[in-house]
Amino acid sequence: MEDNRGLLAHWSFDEEEGKYATDAATGIEDKIEYVFNEVRYMDSQDPLRKKGVSGNALLFDGYSTWISRPVEKLTRSLDALTIEAWVAPRSFEKGIDSRLSPIVNQHNREMKEGYIFGIFRHGTWSLQLGLNGEWVEVWAEGHPIPLNQWSYLVATYDRRDCVIKLYLNGQEVTAKYIASDAPITPSGADFLIGKNNQGVVLGDTPYTLNMYSGLIDELKIFGRALSPEEVGQAFLDYVAPHGGTIPALPYDDIKLDRGVLKNDRHHPQYHLSPPQHWMNEPHAPIYFNGQYHLFYQHDPHGPYMHTIHWGHWVSDDLAHWRDLPFALAPEDNGLDPDGDWSGSAVYDENGIPALFFTAGNDSEVPNQRVGLARSTFPKDGDNDLVHWEKHPVPVIVQEKGQGMFGDFRDPFVWKEGNIWYLLIGSGTDGQGGTALAYTSGNMIDWDYKGPFYISDPEKYPYLGNMWELPVFLPLGKDNSGKEKHILLISPLGPEADVEVFYWIGTFDREAMRFIPDVNEPQLIDVGDFHFTGPSGMVDPKTGRKLIFTISQGVRTAQINYDAGYAHNAGIPVSIFLREDGRLGVRPIEELEQLRGEKMISIQNKAIDQANDLLINVKGDMLEIRLELESGTSDCWGIKFRRSPGGEEETLIYYNMMESALKVNRNKSSLDDLADWDRGIQGGRLDLNGENLKLHMYLDRSMVEVYANELKSLTTRVYPSRPDALGLQILGDVSVTVKSMEVWAMKPAF
Repeated sequence: MEDNRGLLAHWSFDEEEGKYATDAATGIEDKIEYVFNEVRYMDSQDPLRKKGVSGNALLFDGYSTWISRPVEKLTRSLDALTIEAWVAPRSFEKGIDSRLSPIVNQHNREMKEGYIFGIFRHGTWSLQLGLNGEWVEVWAEGHPIPLNQWSYLVATYDRRDCVIKLYLNGQEVTAKYIASDAPITPSGADFLIGKNNQGVVLGDTPYTLNMYSGLIDELKIFGRALSPEEVGQAFLDYVAPHGGTIPALPYDDIKLDRGVLKNDRHHPQYHLSPPQHWMNEPHAPIYFNGQYHLFYQHDPHGPYMHTIHWGHWVSDDLAHWRDLPFALAPEDNGLDPDGDWSGSAVYDENGIPALFFTAGNDSEVPNQRVGLARSTFPKDGDNDLVHWEKHPVPVIVQEKGQGMFGDFRDPFVWKEGNIWYLLIGSGTDGQGGTALAYTSGNMIDWDYKGPFYISDPEKYPYLGNMWELPVFLPLGKDNSGKEKHILLISPLGPEADVEVFYWIGTFDREAMRFIPDVNEPQLIDVGDFHFTGPSGMVDPKTGRKLIFTISQGVRTAQINYDAGYAHNAGIPVSIFLREDGRLGVRPIEELEQLRGEKMISIQNKAIDQANDLLINVKGDMLEIRLELESGTSDCWGIKFRRSPGGEEETLIYYNMMESALKVNRNKSSLDDLADWDRGIQGGRLDLNGENLKLHMYLDRSMVEVYANELKSLTTRVYPSRPDALGLQILGDVSVTVKSMEVWAMKPAF
């Protein structure tokens, strides 16, 4: 058994519940800081415990979980030190400012005081000390620790022997001898577990970087240096109950837990979202062996954008989904050490999925290149496509003269015959944004073909000077028999209107150019910055052209911090070429599988009669199909998320004078912090004499409305009142409800 002489602190984290962790060496109960200790729009929750190597372990969420002990309650002057802990990191940070994500620390690096023991980029780890006016760093070179697995880390320092040692799983991996004996220089900082004393603050936000993410168990601190024999024996004692080997860690015990947010009154439940934390756009949809796969930009460390991974969902039916482990994560491989940004999926020469992604490497110029990863399915039969192997080098590196140098991202790839085509977002010198075109016969060697299409920046300054996320899909033949395609982009730049713009036109394959029918770009959605980040696919099962988007949360950084998540996906949308040449847009029919109880069905009722019938129809997870005949009304539509007295409500309506579909969110929330971009938004919708036909999806804060299969309007509402659940038809007495059906909706996960 381990000799506990000199034991200064011992956190076993064996508590079953509660907001405190007991230090068995001193009896002190240390508070565990955790964002959900006290919350407003969901039930408060204790910090999460999971099964550890011995008893329980504490799960650190990567941004809000840490333990702090005031400096006056610590032994500050140390001639010797041992720190030991079992750790299972869930993700690694970039290590901004070369600072560690600490297991423990009480230090000031610039003042060369105290100590920090923690993890750095890609699983490297270190003990760093202030000694005799110097800052000494010792790294476990060549011994990175893995993600999602238990590792036993020990660090020792002894001034008598003038040596610092690091041990991994009971074995010494490095030793550093120093020139003179010295005690650890005392630091006046508080003692922290999981949070860096000097973590870098992310801009003007509440987020501190350099935080630990994952499990910690059996954390001990000694005021002496354990011997190699003691370290080895302690390791053997820990693993003895597990058959002498490090216990396996079930993925479910360390993954981000979707159940944490199930009671959040604003968190969507049947829209795609990460289990917790940050997402950007969903992308790279692909169908393979009976399953749909969709990936998304994800920061697993917290609800902010920094160290980007590829999150991954899978579905049998586009309605019910499962969370899978990260598909791509930054690695110390010279390809993508600083992030895996957006891209697309395609079938390789054998019909196996492959991913094209924006590989981030900040040590290179430009720092954005095109990476390729192939599914391991041919080797392991992994039908969930969990495992991917990256091509060791970029397949495209931007050259000067190819677009706006340094802005080169979001490859969109498709295959026709034996040729793969690739578009990538960029810009031009003074001519506005563009998508650059490439072709390849093998997915590895690519030929540059020039700008795919350039719009007029003087006529359309709102398209910015750079385009992101190009999507190019066939639409079929128009009435004259011409093949039509659609090009979608997301503008970026000083004057950019960040929406999803599109053109319908023709594809000149020989020249690799797109020729729009009309130069003026069009909008799919008129909700004003809530429907962005497009990706798309041709569904091989049905032939439909499907679009996926991000639905912006448009909340402050502080609200995202408190909520534990930021953004979600829109529902999958089918686009098509209408008989009149306009773009059609409608939600996919698979969502009907999420319907629960049918709450009401109305046919041919005057507005007052319909509203009487709606009095008891309430909900925040609803599907609504509504057809209204306007009569003599100038404005007609529906109120929803309405409190009984109308103190909170949101209006979707048609304004006949403006020929526009609009949303009024001025009364959406009484909480001044909940919805900072109120007002009236909307855009043109030409009904051409048709009744207004709305297909609506309400999912807590999410609102999506599809009008006459012509336009969508995506927006957000954050009511403060739990009774803001009602519905009411809007209009004067001449309005007739031709039909209305309402269903309760079930979660997608």
